[in-house]
Amino acid sequence: MKEIVQKKLNDSPFMRWTALVLLASAMFFGYIFMDILSPLQELLQTQRGWDPVAYGHYAGSETFLNVFVFFLIFAGIILDKMGVRFTAILSGSVMLVGALVNWYAVSNSFIGSEAEVFMNDFLNLPASWWNVTPFYEGMPASAKMSACGFMLFGCGVEMAGITVSRGIVKWFKGKEMALAMGVEMAIARVGVAVVVLGSPFLASIHPVDVSRPVAVAVLLLLIGLISFICYAVMDKKLDAQGAEEEKDDPFRISDLGKILSSKVFWLVALLCVLYYSAIFPFQKYAINMLQCNLGYTSEQAGLVFFVFPLGAAAITPFLGNYLDRKGKGASMLMLGAILMILCHLSFALLLPATESVLVAYLSIILLGISFSLVPAALWPSVPKLVDGKLLGSAYAVIFWIQNIGLYAFPMIIGSVIQSSNPGVTNPLEYNYTVPMLVFASLGVLALLLGFWLKTEDKKKGYGLEEPNIK
Repeated sequence: MKEIVQKKLNDSPFMRWTALVLLASAMFFGYIFMDILSPLQELLQTQRGWDPVAYGHYAGSETFLNVFVFFLIFAGIILDKMGVRFTAILSGSVMLVGALVNWYAVSNSFIGSEAEVFMNDFLNLPASWWNVTPFYEGMPASAKMSACGFMLFGCGVEMAGITVSRGIVKWFKGKEMALAMGVEMAIARVGVAVVVLGSPFLASIHPVDVSRPVAVAVLLLLIGLISFICYAVMDKKLDAQGAEEEKDDPFRISDLGKILSSKVFWLVALLCVLYYSAIFPFQKYAINMLQCNLGYTSEQAGLVFFVFPLGAAAITPFLGNYLDRKGKGASMLMLGAILMILCHLSFALLLPATESVLVAYLSIILLGISFSLVPAALWPSVPKLVDGKLLGSAYAVIFWIQNIGLYAFPMIIGSVIQSSNPGVTNPLEYNYTVPMLVFASLGVLALLLGFWLKTEDKKKGYGLEEPNIK
C-alpha cells in the first residue's frame, strides 16, 4: 500500500512564486522610496532651500541608526526570535511611518507649521569632530525633519532586506532558490530605474511640487505593507503544514575577535565599503550631475541614467552563472573596479569637456557592467574566506562596515560640491569634476585591494578563482 505524502503549499510552483512576488513587491517599493528624492536635487534647492550640504546630510541619514545604534544587528535578533511573518510586517510598518514623516517634511503643509518652528530650534549641533549625526546648525528645518523620517525608514528597509532573504529560503529550499533570489534582486534594482523616470515626471505636473513623488511613494509603501500581510497569511498556512524556517547562526560578540583578526576578512570588508561608497552615494547625485554637464532637465537626465539599473539587473544573473561554472571571482572584482574607475573618470574629465550624450551613455553602461561584476563575485566569495561557523557574524560585520561608507560619503560629496563651487547658487551650474574624482579614487583603492586579495588567494589557496560548482 503506497504511503500518501501530503503536499505543502510551497510544493506548488504557483504558490511559492506568488509568495516571491509578494516579498519582492514590498522590496521594490522600498527601493523606490529610497531614491525618490535623488532626481529632485534641483527642486529641493529652489523650493525648499536645501544646498548640497543639506542634501548630502539627508541622503546619508538613512543608515545612521544602522551604523551608530547597531540597528542592523537588532533586526537580525528580532528576525531570529520572532520569525519571518512578524518581522516582515514590522519592517513594512517602520518603513511606512518613516516615509510619512519624510513626506510631511517636504510638503507644503510643513511650511509655516509649528513643526517647522520646532525643527528650526532643534538639533542645531555644531560642526565639531564629535558631531557624527546628520544634523548641523543652519540645516533647513525641512531637511532635518526629512532626515529623521529617512533614518527611521532606513531601519525598516534594512530589516525588510534580511527578512525577505529568509522568506525566500523558507519557500524555495530544495527548489529554484538561486533563481528566486536573482529575480528578487533584479526586481529591486528595477525600482531605481522607475525612480529616475517617474519622480521627475510626477514633480513636474503643474503646479510643480517636490512632495508629489514622495506622496506616491508613500502609497506604494502602503501597498508593500499589505503585500507583507498577505505573505504572512500564506506563510502561516505553510507553517501549519509542518514547514520549518531555516535560520542563520545568530550574531555573537565572541565571534568578533576571530573575524577581526583575519587579514583576508579586512580586505573583503574594505573592498566592499570602498566599492559600494562609489555606487550608491553616486546614485544620489547622478541626475543633478548629468543636468549640470548636459544642460538637461531632470526628466532627460533620468532617461540617460535609466540604462544603469536595468543593465545591471539584466547582466547579473549571467555573470553569476559564469562565476558558478567557471570561477575567476578575484579577477571579476578587479575588472569591476577598473570599469568603475573609467566611468567616474569619464564623468569627471570627458563629459564636462565634450558635453556628449554618447559619453554619458557609454559611462553609464560601464558602471552597469561593473555593478554586475562586483556583487556577483563579492558575496559568493565570502564563504570561501571565512569559517562556516562564523559566516552569519561575518556578513553582519561586513554590512555594518558597508553602512559606514553609505552614511559618510553622501555627506562628504555634498560638502565637496559646496567647497569646489564657491559662490554658485544655481543648482544647474555645479562643477562635478572634483566629486567625480573622489568617486574614482575610491575605485582605485578598491582595485588595489582586489589585487592584494588575488595575491593572498594565490598564496593561501582560498579558491576565489575556482568555480562554485565542483
